[in-house]
Amino acid sequence: MTRLKTLFDEESKANDEQLGPSSCINVESVERLNEKAFPNGDLYVGDFKEILPHGKGKYTWSDGTVYDGDWEAGKTAGKGLLIWPSGAKYNGDISGGYLHGFGAFTASDGSIYEGHWRMNIRHGYGKKKYSNSDIYEGEWKEGEHEGKGIYFWNNGNKYTGNWKRGKMHGRGVMEWINGDHYNGCWFNGFRHGNGIYQYADGGYYFGTWTRGLKDGKGLFYPAGSKRPSLKKCCTSLGYDDDHKTVLPQCSSLHLEEHIVKKPSIKRSLSEKISVSGVLKGSGRMSSKTAESSGLSDSGREFVHHNSSGTFSFDSDAGQSELQENTAVIYEREYMQGVMIKERIRDYNELSKKAEKKTKFHAKETQKSSCVGIFKGHNSYHLMLNLQLGIRYTVGKITPVPKREVRAADFGDRARITMFFPKKGSQFTPPHKSIDFYWKDYCPMVFRHLRELFKLDAAEYMMSICGDDGLTEISSPGKSGSLFYLSHDDKFVIKTLKKSELKVLLKMLPKYHNHVKEHENTLITKFFGLHRITLPGRRKVRFVVMGNMFCTELRIHRRYDLKGSTHGRITDKDKIHENTTLKDLDLSYEFHMDKSLREFLFDQIADDCAFLKSQQIIDYSLLLGLHFRAPEPLDGLVEPPNISPNMQSSPAGQDGEVLFPSKGFVLLAHEPSSVNTDPGPHIRGRALRAFSLGNQEVDIMVPGTGRLRVQLGVNMPARANHKLPQDESDSAEVELFEVYDVILYMGIIDILQEYNAKKKAEHAYKSVKFGPTTISVVEPELYANRFTNFLKQKVFPGQP
Repeated sequence: MTRLKTLFDEESKANDEQLGPSSCINVESVERLNEKAFPNGDLYVGDFKEILPHGKGKYTWSDGTVYDGDWEAGKTAGKGLLIWPSGAKYNGDISGGYLHGFGAFTASDGSIYEGHWRMNIRHGYGKKKYSNSDIYEGEWKEGEHEGKGIYFWNNGNKYTGNWKRGKMHGRGVMEWINGDHYNGCWFNGFRHGNGIYQYADGGYYFGTWTRGLKDGKGLFYPAGSKRPSLKKCCTSLGYDDDHKTVLPQCSSLHLEEHIVKKPSIKRSLSEKISVSGVLKGSGRMSSKTAESSGLSDSGREFVHHNSSGTFSFDSDAGQSELQENTAVIYEREYMQGVMIKERIRDYNELSKKAEKKTKFHAKETQKSSCVGIFKGHNSYHLMLNLQLGIRYTVGKITPVPKREVRAADFGDRARITMFFPKKGSQFTPPHKSIDFYWKDYCPMVFRHLRELFKLDAAEYMMSICGDDGLTEISSPGKSGSLFYLSHDDKFVIKTLKKSELKVLLKMLPKYHNHVKEHENTLITKFFGLHRITLPGRRKVRFVVMGNMFCTELRIHRRYDLKGSTHGRITDKDKIHENTTLKDLDLSYEFHMDKSLREFLFDQIADDCAFLKSQQIIDYSLLLGLHFRAPEPLDGLVEPPNISPNMQSSPAGQDGEVLFPSKGFVLLAHEPSSVNTDPGPHIRGRALRAFSLGNQEVDIMVPGTGRLRVQLGVNMPARANHKLPQDESDSAEVELFEVYDVILYMGIIDILQEYNAKKKAEHAYKSVKFGPTTISVVEPELYANRFTNFLKQKVFPGQP
């Protein structure tokens, strides 16, 4: 309903598109009467104040629409009843001519909403019963489910949790009428992130999902097996005690409270939930959505090992029976719903592994120098200090007119310092942290670096300083540094040693020039350098960097590659979902388009030449792999969306092919068809592919969309798995040898100089381990070995 207007409008208007006609009244003459008929057929009966309706009154439009309720100075205001010719009606609060406040609306299709409104839109807490008997009760925002809410389907299924823009998003629990439960992360209507799926027969799977499909590592406990604490389960998969993941929208699950013991019953065959087509227009779920909401987890673990070590495929019928060997646990790895690896583990072995990891983690944390600084202080304070300082600095330099960077901008006096007392001051706001001093290094230089990447100052502040805050992530290295991730995944903030800060300030002029001249550089992108001084003169230094893995695609493997061999392997018992692996752990070689490979090594040569000129060593290539599902194998793949009223199809909810038959599709670059928004790690143009006539190209990723191919970002390749000559662990089976992958990469850890200390370390380790195997070698040899390793072992030319 549009806004109800005064008696002096010139003509009556047509019915409102959504809720009915407006209460506009055509007046030729006004008399002080309790009843007034108008030439257009409208009729008003009620109280007047002077010439305007005021008090109680009933207005009937010529089309049959009726308003009966309160008026104020010619406008509907207070409480009233609106009835439309279609049969729809509203009874509740009205303010200024709008449905505003609390009220009940019954639509012509029989659906009923009772709750809060804001200017004709459902907003606040409310309950809606749909015409198909589905019910939603919870928070609304701008007419859509947003916040906490419960949705009951008419078939008995129920979702309890968070919503965003009308879709399940964040943490939530789905309960199926057959007894299955899923408790974990959701994104855009799909299971996305880590969670736990409990089957009606007592078995459960703890792992990760991407867009509704199992994707990554997980643990499957068959029905009847002993259930460990979720703390141990999280530890064995690499999550910390709070079950945190790298997904900011679902950082804490607390799943234990929702694990329910269920009797053993037979389950129906279903897997993928497709409930993302929700709340368009009226906020009503589509019938397709309601049907598919009845689907539970068909990724039921159909596969088990025979004594011969081969796989057999069972029907779902026998899965509810308790298995004899209740101590067996399956470590599995999936890619877009396809199981690619399985390892049979003993429960006691897994428990010991989890305990060992917990002790190791505690020991490493205690040894960490940076963590020790904050003993007795909440890391929340440190993050708050960082946000306050960055907000102050960026706000201070943003109004300065744009100009070229000057030599003085790199000098010792190019600093911004400020004291932030807890109570606030003339220049700083009050805050909930402790008193601290803030120092910002070379602010104009870093502002220009952000401008090179087209990073808007306001968006930069919102990424780091917004209400969603920062997420602390574990350190992949031995430095003991603290790492924080911005809520939108664009930026990583790392603590630095004093020596590293000095190296960065020393190389900053040349670094600035290198980044300016090489738009495709793979070297870490620095966007800010700061220091916080805490009470007791304790100093913490931070650098803000672009996140090389800022992508909507899941990163399945991470490698830190240097080209050396000594100490470059990871203990298998310490490997988990988010472990950054090393050179000797790499069991793949990657083949890419001829032109893409040439562009890659041309840039690596330029970057290594720069690092060599700065006497830098110990850097590495951080390589992230997104695997695409191989050809599906019967029994190893999760079935497509199936319900009694839907056709069985290998397509997803929106018709997307879930399992591509072969590779990716390279297409000629079309800027209008891909996301060209600035990013923290990309700046250059789209790359040219030899296989497409050296045209600039995009890549079509089934189930995701079209992505721009740039150096180090969205680079397609074929990964060949190098099978070991002697398989030491016969319980682990790799099911495929060739994968299609998308690569993300960059050169990191560029702040270690080859100084006197490193020269002494080189002399000692050369004698003990050999000069060719160690990481600490002189810069020219390091650069050559690094490049040769990548060319020969990681990205070899086409055979």
